[in-house]
Amino acid sequence: MKGFIVDSGYRVMHGMPYVCLYGRSEEGEAFLSLHAYEPYFFIREKDMDEASRVEDFRFEESALKNFSDEKMVKVLVDIPADVAKLRKIFEGEGIKTYEADILFPRRFLIDKNIQGGVEISGEYEYQNDVKVYKNPEIHSALVSVPLKTLAIDIETDMQAKSIYCISLVCGEYKKVLIVSEKKWKSAESFSTEKDMLERFFSLVQELDPDIIMGWHVIEFDLHVIKKRCQKLEVAFVLGRIAEVSKIMIKEGYFERSRVIAEGRQVVDLLSWVKDAVKLDDYKLETAAQYYLQEKKHVQFVSKGEEIEEMYAKQTQKLIDYNMKDSVLVLGILVKSDLLSLYMRRSFLTGLMLDDVRGSIASLDSIYLKKLRSRGYVAPSVAHSAKDESITGGYVMDSKPGMYENILVFDFKSLYPSLMRTFNIDPLSFGKKGIKAPNGASFAKKPGVMPEIIEELMKVREEYKQKKDEVGRYAIKILMNSFFGVMASPLCRFYSLDMANAITSFAQFFIKKTAAWIREEGYEVIYSDTDSVFVIGGKKDAQKLGEELQHKINIMLKDYIHAEYFVDSHLELEFEKVYTKFIMPKLRGVDKGAKKRYAGIVKGKLEVVGMEAVRGDWTPVAKKFQEELLKRVFAGQRVQDFIPHFVQELKDGKYDSLLVYKKALRKPLKDYLKTTPPHVKAARKLPRFKGKVVRYVYTTEGAEPIELVKGKIDYEHYVQKQLKPIADSVLVFLNLKFDELLSGQRSLFGYSSP
Repeated sequence: MKGFIVDSGYRVMHGMPYVCLYGRSEEGEAFLSLHAYEPYFFIREKDMDEASRVEDFRFEESALKNFSDEKMVKVLVDIPADVAKLRKIFEGEGIKTYEADILFPRRFLIDKNIQGGVEISGEYEYQNDVKVYKNPEIHSALVSVPLKTLAIDIETDMQAKSIYCISLVCGEYKKVLIVSEKKWKSAESFSTEKDMLERFFSLVQELDPDIIMGWHVIEFDLHVIKKRCQKLEVAFVLGRIAEVSKIMIKEGYFERSRVIAEGRQVVDLLSWVKDAVKLDDYKLETAAQYYLQEKKHVQFVSKGEEIEEMYAKQTQKLIDYNMKDSVLVLGILVKSDLLSLYMRRSFLTGLMLDDVRGSIASLDSIYLKKLRSRGYVAPSVAHSAKDESITGGYVMDSKPGMYENILVFDFKSLYPSLMRTFNIDPLSFGKKGIKAPNGASFAKKPGVMPEIIEELMKVREEYKQKKDEVGRYAIKILMNSFFGVMASPLCRFYSLDMANAITSFAQFFIKKTAAWIREEGYEVIYSDTDSVFVIGGKKDAQKLGEELQHKINIMLKDYIHAEYFVDSHLELEFEKVYTKFIMPKLRGVDKGAKKRYAGIVKGKLEVVGMEAVRGDWTPVAKKFQEELLKRVFAGQRVQDFIPHFVQELKDGKYDSLLVYKKALRKPLKDYLKTTPPHVKAARKLPRFKGKVVRYVYTTEGAEPIELVKGKIDYEHYVQKQLKPIADSVLVFLNLKFDELLSGQRSLFGYSSP
């Protein structure tokens, strides 16, 4: 039987720990594979006498070594919880442990080299339609499995003290459960909330989904359901076993809430979409419009009050609205191809679907498998503090101005390519061979990271040939995460010197590339981390770009071979040509901006880092900047456009585009020393909920859009939104915003486009 692992866990039966692998077979059956396995970790052989003195334990001799080539001993314990206990005792005595922090099910998957897909052979029996194996043969396998996804959504009273209805959509099954004495279309009615909840959990078991999904589903829907279950004495069982599911709500910005429902994954689609695309906001309706060009059935002014009103007087409308939310969630999942992406990432890393977002866990899962095959073990995570900052990529001071034919060159996967070329790797680190510009050294014998990157690049090339963009993107995400992981104190391989070796090589070669291009007779106006911007002049831009790409790659290959005696895997690509281009100045100084520019590529406007693409500027700023740039690049006059746009603004034509949007970084009550505009606006609301504040400037100052009392302060928008944008462009045309508005033109203004 072949299948995909949906969830992993463990249980202790008769004193023996068993790893539990839950999944869905290619034939569509749910399965559970139980594997007896002994928990373990490592210590150094030379620490055995001291370890034996402080604690009795079982052990096995091992041929494995640590990074210092010291012999290791395998320490065996009875149950997984004993690993942490014994580690604490040993480390309290100064005895270093190795791989003592790896979760037990993940330990099994790493040791068995399982990567998402499995082939299982052995005896089995059926338990409640689940195919159960005990200690079967198991191997990694390539599989194609359609997973079952259940989308849910709830509607409640204003205080979320009672649940009115729950929608469930899974394949062809579409139903709303509602507390009501009447019968309704597409709904099941229940006389009590308790009866409705019991039916909900019964349906979860009947539908048997692999994934339970929703929008804000963990921190709202399931959190509310859990509370109501506690109040009404209903078992909160979402998993494939009769065990109460757990919810862990995390309020930190860098932590995520999660549900443990053994045998299934509970996924907040909102978090997946946030990682995938940049939207104006992350409401379900916004995502539905982006992916599906659909809107919700109902547009609310005061949602809580209107939901209560619908429940009382327009029940069918509420049912349809509730159903639509779950339908939209599944529609977004399909259209976005995010499930395919996360399954690919699971195949690449061996992690469960909602764990693949963890960059550290992803590297661990891949690296430790390779490391073991070489006869080495890794240190346990030390959780050290970050005492210094990582060295960033090189960003050259730009040469501001307006240009034609700007050629852009990019290094393809720069950081992974540097790691592969110069053997930047935890196992190779600190050994003689290759010296990085920051002084860090690495052995020349190929390390684990270069091997991983080489394999991933080969797979990426295969995906490219097959035109599999989802697969290519999954590999891009994974490879780009490696540098950040090694720069994190939470990673077992954390080393500032090793991370800075990558950035110092990157800085060296981007500067070297710019110098070589200048030697060829072309001016470099800007470079940023992995890219170089070059004035192409009057030559055929495409031909010149290809020629320079070819020349620089030969220079790179020859230089790296001569200086380091290794083969170069760096590849400079001629990416594009800006036929028209502007590099603005920093405001108030005669110096070029960084990471901010705009230009025309193949007839289309591209804006990078400027106001039109920044979330802290209003939509009217974006509209104004884009229209202004298009006119300037087309050689059209702007002297009439700007006053006309300002007048239209003051006439109220763009009132819908004047909304600022800013997220709170902490609870409202914690803003004590300063009260920025969005905080002032949020405090004007009787009941502010959420993290994102939407506000406008009026004669009363910053006001939330839900409660605007004053008249729009148009002069604020003219001076704070339009003027800075205009002057950053007009300076190159010898024009000034204020003079255009007052009817004065500079002498040179008429001769400029």
